[in-house]
Amino acid sequence: MRRLLFLCSRNRWRSPTAEEIFSGAPGVEVDSAGLSSDAEVPLSVEQLEWADTILVMEKVHREKLNRHFREHLGGKRVAVLNIPDDYQFMDEDLIDLLRERCRHYMP
Repeated sequence: MRRLLFLCSRNRWRSPTAEEIFSGAPGVEVDSAGLSSDAEVPLSVEQLEWADTILVMEKVHREKLNRHFREHLGGKRVAVLNIPDDYQFMDEDLIDLLRERCRHYMP
């Protein structure tokens, strides 16, 4: 079972959409969080320890992740999906983009 953790800034639109659409997909477990202090679900060390692969929406998220959680990233694959903050929760265009960009990370 592959464990995917989706991260964006505030865990309101992009990462919760990813969690929603990939939840229940065969061979994966998914979770999501935000990197900002005002995130709906702020990122925890436990989530990082749980994840095999961490998928961030933008390069700035990877930089923030490295800056604040570097010591918890050993052996983790971190990938940037390059999805800008231009979408609402469950936006059809966002769903299409997530499916396209995440297909390489699905078993």
